[in-house]
Amino acid sequence: MSRQGVADPVRALADYRRGDFLFATQQRTLFARGVEREVPFAGDSALVAELEDAATPLAVGVLPFDLSDGPAPRLVVPRELRVAGRAHELVRALPAREVGVPERPLAVPEQDKHVDAVARALVPLRDGVLRKVVLARVLDIAFAADVDPANVLHNLVADNPDGFTYAAALPGDRTLVGASPELLVRRYGTRVVAHPHAGTAPRSTDPDVDEANARGLLASAKDKTEHALVVEAVVEALRPFCRTLDVPSAPSLAPTPAVWHLGTEITGELADPDVSALALATALHPTPAVCGTPTDAARKLVGDLEPFDRDYYAGTVGWVDAAGDGEWAVAIRCAEIADRSMRLYAGGGIVAASDPEAELRETSAKFATLLQAMGVDIDP
Repeated sequence: MSRQGVADPVRALADYRRGDFLFATQQRTLFARGVEREVPFAGDSALVAELEDAATPLAVGVLPFDLSDGPAPRLVVPRELRVAGRAHELVRALPAREVGVPERPLAVPEQDKHVDAVARALVPLRDGVLRKVVLARVLDIAFAADVDPANVLHNLVADNPDGFTYAAALPGDRTLVGASPELLVRRYGTRVVAHPHAGTAPRSTDPDVDEANARGLLASAKDKTEHALVVEAVVEALRPFCRTLDVPSAPSLAPTPAVWHLGTEITGELADPDVSALALATALHPTPAVCGTPTDAARKLVGDLEPFDRDYYAGTVGWVDAAGDGEWAVAIRCAEIADRSMRLYAGGGIVAASDPEAELRETSAKFATLLQAMGVDIDP
C-alpha cells in the first residue's frame, strides 16, 4: 500500500468529516480525503493506468449490491491519504459520542410482513428451484437535527474490535457507515484471503447462554448447510485465479458483539500476479452470503420480495492500489446517513430448513450493531 504520511489512528478518526473515507481493520486504519479523480469501473489494465501516475496511487470506495442494474460504483483517487495502526483500543478509551435522539423509527417491511416474505421464499427453496436466498429489511429513523456520520463511526470503531469498520461517501451527500465482520477478499502480492460468514446465533450477556448459543450454532445442520453453500461459491469463484487454494474442512466460530457467525478462512496463491484485489472482489461479488444461489434467480427473488432498493447495502467497500494489492469487506451491518435520517439494514440467509420467526429474530439481532453505536434502545 502506498502511503502519504503515517498517522495517529485516533487523530485520523478525529479528523474524519462527512465525505471522507475511513477503513479500520485489526491491522490498520486507512483515512482518505478529497477527490483527485474518479476511477472508471473497468479492467485491471485501465485501473493501473489510472493509478500509476496519481499523486496517491490508490483508489478507495464502494460497489453496489447489483453491479448490473444498481447505482454506479464509486471509486476515487483521494488527494490525501494517511495510514495508521489499529485504532479500536485507543478509541474505546475515549467517551462515546452522542448521535442524537431518534424521532420516528419505521421498519420496512413491518415484522409480520418480513415473516411472510420468508415464508414465500421457502416455496422455491423447498421445491429445489433455489438453494439459498438472503432477505433483508430496513429500519428508517428520523432525527430532529442532522446526524454526523463521524459520531456513528467513532462509536462503531470503539464497539467492534474485529472485522472492518468503514465510512464511504455516496452520491447525493450520503454516507455509508458500518462495521462488517466479513472479508470478501484481501490480496497482498500473490497471496489471496477470503473469509466468508454465514450462519448466525445471537450473543447474550449471560455467559452460560452465550456459550450455549455458540455451541448450538456449531451443531446446527441448517446453519452448516447455509454456510457450506457460501464456501462452495467462494471457492468456485477463486479457483480460476489461483494455483493453490486451502479450504478448511469445517467452519469456525466468528464472534461479533451482537451475534455469533460461522466463518471459514480460505487462502490461496494467485496464478497471475497481475490480477488485482478489485478484480477478485468483482469476481466474487455477490456471494451467497448476501444474495443466494443460484445467483440470478436469488437476486430476482430479492427484488420481488424486498420493498426497497438495496443500493450499496450488501455491496463491498475497500481499497486497491497501483500494485493490485487491496482489501474489500462485505458492506453489511451498516446504515446510510443523509442529513436528518438514517436507514439501517439487516438481512439473513434463508434455506429450505429456515423458520420465518427465527429469521426475523436474526435480523433484529443484527440491527443491534448500529443501534448500540447510536446509543438508542429500539425494538426493530
